[in-house]
Amino acid sequence: MTPHPSDPDDTPVLVVTIAAPVAEVWQALRDRERVHHWHGWEAEGLDDEIGQIYFSDEVVEDGAAHTLTLGGGDRLELLPDGDATRVRLTRPPVSDDDEWAAYYDDITEGWVTFLHQLRFALEHHRDAPRRTLFLAGPGEAPDPAGLADGSTWFRSQQQVGTRVPAWGDGLLVTAHIPARNTAMAVLTTYGMADDELAALDTAAQAWWEGRPGAVDAR
Repeated sequence: MTPHPSDPDDTPVLVVTIAAPVAEVWQALRDRERVHHWHGWEAEGLDDEIGQIYFSDEVVEDGAAHTLTLGGGDRLELLPDGDATRVRLTRPPVSDDDEWAAYYDDITEGWVTFLHQLRFALEHHRDAPRRTLFLAGPGEAPDPAGLADGSTWFRSQQQVGTRVPAWGDGLLVTAHIPARNTAMAVLTTYGMADDELAALDTAAQAWWEGRPGAVDAR
């Protein structure tokens, strides 16, 4: 996922192909409850974040063309690809605001995570509720194999997605942004009871705190 060579501003264009028809992917973007099944992770304020990003008055929606232009300038376009759908997200140019521009790469990496979470949810857990854990902090991203047995499900320049059967066929996403020397991990699980999730949280904390450069991981 790198800037598309035909893009005049050399802004990142992210493309993910999802094994689902356009109508179903569109519904996953326009039904607020379905967005909760893939966007971000469980945290206070998630519903407000979803509302601001996908459903605010600044969002421009074209249901016939299946395009969505968000308030920050990011543009989502759904393109049929046989029985599948190519989701193309074009980022806006970097802001002149230095403070906002400093987080441009972080936001781009966030979109990489979200688009693959969307793909995972639609291909493996359509309409299924999830339970998630999130970790972030300075330092490198730890090796996914140190936490869970699984298979690589996607890999980008900065991220690795690992499919984890033991988590109810869940997903572990790890990322590292070298420019800021920060890392994050999103653990997505299905069908876990409270005690199982608590045990995973404890194991994840130890795994995260043992990574290179870790400082107050939580």
